[in-house]
Order: sequence, then structure tokens, then C-alpha cells
Amino acid sequence: MSYIDELGVKALNAKKQIMTASTGEKNKILDAIAAKLREKADAIISVNEEEVKRAAERGTSGPMLDRLKLNADRIEGMASACEELKGLEDPVGEVVSGSKRPNGMKITKVRVPMGVIGIIFESRPNVTVDAATLCIKSGNATILRGGSEAIETNKVLMELMREAVEGCGFNPDIVQLVTETSHETSAELMKANKYLDLLIPRGGSRLINAVVQNATVPVIETGTGNCHIYVDETADIDMAIAITNNGKTQRPGVCNALETCLVNEKIAPEFLPKLKAVLDEHNVEIRGCEKTKEILGDSVVSATEEDWGTEFLDYIISIKVVADVSEAIEHVSKYSTGHSECIVTKDFNNARKFQNEIDSACVYVNCSTRFTDGGEFGLGAEIGISTQKLHARGPMGLKELTTCKFLIEGEGQIR
Repeated sequence: MSYIDELGVKALNAKKQIMTASTGEKNKILDAIAAKLREKADAIISVNEEEVKRAAERGTSGPMLDRLKLNADRIEGMASACEELKGLEDPVGEVVSGSKRPNGMKITKVRVPMGVIGIIFESRPNVTVDAATLCIKSGNATILRGGSEAIETNKVLMELMREAVEGCGFNPDIVQLVTETSHETSAELMKANKYLDLLIPRGGSRLINAVVQNATVPVIETGTGNCHIYVDETADIDMAIAITNNGKTQRPGVCNALETCLVNEKIAPEFLPKLKAVLDEHNVEIRGCEKTKEILGDSVVSATEEDWGTEFLDYIISIKVVADVSEAIEHVSKYSTGHSECIVTKDFNNARKFQNEIDSACVYVNCSTRFTDGGEFGLGAEIGISTQKLHARGPMGLKELTTCKFLIEGEGQIR
């Protein structure tokens, strides 16, 4: 029996207990995990600091180091997120619909857990807790496989969660971590159909593409965010600068950060120098089209075809001057990953045209793409941002980790 087989068998043996747990029992586990996080905060930070140091020595970029880092505030945020999950409505058992057939049969459609969910992710150790607790609240067992760069931090986090689960009288195998970070174990997890009901990748395009192309387990594609902003000719320039700056520089290493700014040619000569002045404060590299270079000068790097389709996850932005909203929509439609796009405009018709014709999970008018987040949408914590259309799209909360089944009651009816 392989290592993944061993984890899979344990998950199957544990899943029935969490699938049938009451809301109160699941909330008790969440409370216990929050308490453990606070209790073990210093130990978590100590291990994490060493991993961040090693990553820095390997030349890891600043934004990626930020994704890897845990500190007291972030651990408190993880603990608080556990407690916030308690207050969210438990989707398990929800009656979606019901009917009575002419023959007297009663049919009820109810929401139930998926079963066992596998999650493959990179860099961000907070995902270990976010994913595990979301699966617990939605009644699922889970097998987590994080990246090698955070394996020691993830081990500590998983150990304390399993202690919390066991302390509440549950089988700790409802949450498990793949501690062997080889490509072989990752590939095996992608094909673990006997054990997994669903596989969710969270990370960069290379990881997501590898999972989508190689998995035989059903996959929900998440995360890759080549996000755009279009500054229309009627835009409030100060608003557009604030939204673009926020989208690019607040946390450039996350999937809802901006990567491309499209600006109407009529407003570009006024807008672009002001935008550059703000971006320069963060040392953002600009890769622009020829018109952008004409306006901003030689400090702008010539954008390549590859740049338009790249999720930089860094202090880099591509900028293109376009004729109108139609050209902006055409560009977004060609290069977008279907995550989040924004238009800044005072023109109602252009706003509606942009929202109607852009085929992404989240389409904004006059507000930052950084809001694409389960918490910001009122869903509580999220498992990821789905960029596909089957089953779930956009921020995935508790309901998206469940499925439905039909319960039928009769009195001897036969067909």
C-alpha cells in the first residue's frame, strides 16, 4: 500500500463521523483549533521564521516571502477566522427543494458533504488552517498537500489541529497532511479516485495547469488571476489611480491583484503620469505598449505578447492604451484567466457593456479587484476563487464544498 493509499484509507474511515456531526459538534472543533493556534503561536512563528529565512536565501521574491510568512497578527487572524466560521450557517442538511408526486411519493433535495476533499496548494501556510476548518464546518474529511517551502510550518499547524479534533472526541484523520512533498506523491494524489471526491488546487498557473491536465479526480480550477482594470475616458482620475494602486501594490502576490491596466487614449496623457508617480513609490516596474512609452518615457519596458498574459504576482504591471471600451473588452477577453476585472467610468452604458460582455467570475465597476474574497463577499472564509463554471464560480465558501442528494419516501409505490 502506498503512502497516499494509507492517507486515503484513513480519510475514508474518518469521513462518516464528520459527515454526520451536528453543527454544535463542528463548532466545538473550530473553537478548539482557534484556542490551539493562540496557545502555540510562538512555536508556529519560530518554525515559520526559519522557513522564511531559507526561502530568502534561495532568492525568493518579496511578495512570495510575504505569502509564506506568519506573524502574531496573521495567526490571530487565522484563529479569528475559525471563530467567524462558527457564526456562518451550516449548509449540511439544508432543504434545497421538495415536492410530492401524483403517486404520493415525497421527494426532498437536501445538501450533504462532498465526502473527502483533497487540496493541493503552494506557499501560504494559512491555507492549511483555512482549508481544514472550511472542510470541517461543511462536514468533509480532507487531505492537504502544501508546498515544500512551508512543510515544517504546515506540520506544526496540522499537529495542533489534529490535537484539537481528537480532544473533541473525533477521529483526527478527518484532517491529514501529505508530509512527503515529492512530485510523485502529488501526482498520486491527483489520481486517488478511490478516496477523493474532489480535488482543489490553489496556487500559481503552473500548479493549477498540472492538476487540471493530470488529475483523474474531479477538479475545481481556482486561483490564477491575470486581472485587468480599464480606465474609461469618463473616469474620475483620482478614483482610477487609487483603485489601480490598491489593486497592484496592496498585496501583489495574491490572485486578485491587478496585472494589467488598460487606459482610454483620450485620458491617457493626463492619467498615466499621475499613475506612474504613485506606482514609483512602490518601485513598480511598468511594461507598456508604444503609446504608453511615448507618454511615460524610457523608464517603461516594452511589453511583450507574453506580458499581456502573465500573472506577475510581483511589483510589475503591464499598461496598454486603447481606443475605447470595446477594444478594452477585446483585450481582456483574449488574455484574461476569468478571475476579476474592473472598469472605472462615469458612463452607465460603458459600465453595463463591460459587465455584460466580460466573461469572468467577478466584474467590478469603480471598485478594486482586491475585494474578490470570501470574507469580503460575506461568505466567511473561502477555499479559493473558482475560475471555471461547473459547480462553483468565484469565491468558494461552505456551500460550494457540499453537493445534494434526493431523499424519497413512499408507502409501497411501485412503477
